Amino acid sequence: MKGDIIIVEEHHKNVANTIVSQLIENVNIKATRYTIAVAGESGSGKSETARAIVDEFLKHGIKSVVLAQDDYFYLPPKSNDIKRKDDPEWLGPHKELNFSILENNLKDAIKGENEISKPLIDYNENSVEEIKISLTGIKVVIAEGTYTSLLKNVDTRIFIARNRLDTLDHRKKRNRGNEIHDSFTEEILITEHKIIAGHKYLADFVITKDYEVIMLD
Repeated sequence: MKGDIIIVEEHHKNVANTIVSQLIENVNIKATRYTIAVAGESGSGKSETARAIVDEFLKHGIKSVVLAQDDYFYLPPKSNDIKRKDDPEWLGPHKELNFSILENNLKDAIKGENEISKPLIDYNENSVEEIKISLTGIKVVIAEGTYTSLLKNVDTRIFIARNRLDTLDHRKKRNRGNEIHDSFTEEILITEHKIIAGHKYLADFVITKDYEVIMLD
């Protein structure tokens, strides 16, 4: 998403190093592109973790690309917030998100397509456009976003187990609008937590609030 602030810190790099070291063999032996989902609550560090994983794979000569769930909302951020206030049910992966496009992008990547069309949201302009991105030379595709644990075409799922209280400092740093002082946003985060709290049990790797990596069976 245009206008988003991504701050990769040392703990993101350490997490990426741990996870990539566990995945590198599987990525190398898979005949098609390898897909990863990075999920968690708002402000948990999904974008930063995904970017750190891209950088870590690159150290091994493996090129990756990130598909951000934020680009797949039907409406751009300000319009989506208005819709949420007007319609209390306008929340979650099956309402406000065009998950089918993201799923199809992953399918096309796995099939070996060298280019995909995807939406791109501009946060500051509150707009949505369609762009084409090249997948030439790409071996790993990472889908990051709150609900990406639910994607079907994924080889490895990562879940960041940090709630809205754990993520407060990070949300202050990225400073999206007035979300820190907005009571409606806090209610959204509480509801979001209820929706995805159980998603960590779908994960292959869980990142704790202290940035420890737990590999699940």
